[in-house]
Amino acid sequence: MSRNTPADPLPLAQALIRCPSVTPADAGALAVLEAALQPLGFTCHRLRFGPKGEEIENLYARRGTGGPHFCYAGHTDVVPPGEQGWADSPFSGAVKDGVLYGRGACDMKGGIAAFIAGLTDYLAAHGDKPGSISLLITGDEEGPAKDGTVKVLEWMAERGEIPDMALVGEPTSKVALGDIVKVGRRGSMTAYITLYGTQGHSAYPQRADNPIHRLVRVLHRLTAQPIDQGSEFFEATTLQVTGFDVGNTANNVIPAEARAMLNIRFNDLHSSASLTEHLHAALKAEEARYDMRVECSGESFLTSPGPFVEALKRAVERSAGRTPALDTGGGTSDARFIARYCPVAELGAVGATMHKVNESVPVAELRDLAALYRTVLEEVFA
Repeated sequence: MSRNTPADPLPLAQALIRCPSVTPADAGALAVLEAALQPLGFTCHRLRFGPKGEEIENLYARRGTGGPHFCYAGHTDVVPPGEQGWADSPFSGAVKDGVLYGRGACDMKGGIAAFIAGLTDYLAAHGDKPGSISLLITGDEEGPAKDGTVKVLEWMAERGEIPDMALVGEPTSKVALGDIVKVGRRGSMTAYITLYGTQGHSAYPQRADNPIHRLVRVLHRLTAQPIDQGSEFFEATTLQVTGFDVGNTANNVIPAEARAMLNIRFNDLHSSASLTEHLHAALKAEEARYDMRVECSGESFLTSPGPFVEALKRAVERSAGRTPALDTGGGTSDARFIARYCPVAELGAVGATMHKVNESVPVAELRDLAALYRTVLEEVFA
């Protein structure tokens, strides 16, 4: 049955902010969401993963059993608020001059509340349409991200509940609501290199092998030229030296080893495996004796323009009156895990204050986001 008054996301956003869910704590946030979703006909599953006594709380909720299956993904964990600079308690959910303040207001408790408000309005008007809607909400996005979305997706796959498409509600808008739809993300990997030499007296370098000199030459090889010039939807891959350490306190000793740390943000022209080989090649070119450990927090991914992305574009045009740019910039998000299973994109609030002191979102923007999310559902299930 249709309702004339739109659902207001503000009370739910305030209730979520008032849960001090600094990662990995839940602090009651998922119970707040369960209480909001169950009356809408959602079956809720509380999923706990991780070492005994340190389990991460997650929530999977679904309404419907048929297709198409649309999933909204997000997180209720937040970064620490810091100790100084807040005008009010970071977990007060205060509203001043039409602006909602609190840790998570922007990233991304406000977005989750907006989706549920938009969802409420959509179901009131179109609840008899076929298809399924689910929410995947984790408490492990701001932390190591090992026992959150990754594990929930594995659980979903085992039950045959992988969606046909997913929308992550990160605050991806840049200046105005809906000006950007993220259709991919760069990959991110870190390399830890230890290069070995032969220790000796600095007055007799011919009797030693200085690993610092060799490592400097390796780093020059890696940074002197760009790795690529970018691709159709991605900017150029970047390699940054983020650490250099020798641990030598004696000014007349050539040390036995030198260490460097590198972070690479890479586009869809590469994989972590191909870039690892690129690093090995630079080290071998300098005849280095070395050890290298590589950690990849996520491969690059791209959701190519198609029916799902076009539906998101139409929704933004209808609701916000602008044509969104398709973007792949920024850091990583849990979309990198979802991309392994189904098409995924990101669309949310303006991210100007995320992780900052006095994090906030205008209440009017929150309500506009709820209307946008309702329109997304209308377009997806049209």
